[in-house]
Amino acid sequence: VQLQASGGGLVQAGTSLRLSCAASGRTISTYAMAWFRQAPGKERDLVATIFSGGVPNYADSVKGRFTIFRETANNTVYLQLNSITPEDAAVYYCSANYGNMNYWGAGTQVTVSS
Repeated sequence: VQLQASGGGLVQAGTSLRLSCAASGRTISTYAMAWFRQAPGKERDLVATIFSGGVPNYADSVKGRFTIFRETANNTVYLQLNSITPEDAAVYYCSANYGNMNYWGAGTQVTVSS
């Protein structure tokens, strides 16, 4: 599967943004799809996952603010970011996991102005 993330940009704190991850190849419902993020000088952290059965899971830092969902009709996974804070600034990556196989897309930059 090939993944293409998009939707990043410069946003003000307190506003919203939607990231998209378009997949080509096998349908996304086959995979556990996830969003990670990496801020400068920090490790890449898991933000949210949507499992093949459709159940989402979130990092504590984004619970109640971010939503991961998928649209199988266009084979795309989204990450809705609400109430954005400066701490959310990072490069966001989407990934697909199937068994012991992990696939990554190029990241999309989210910059937050306070």
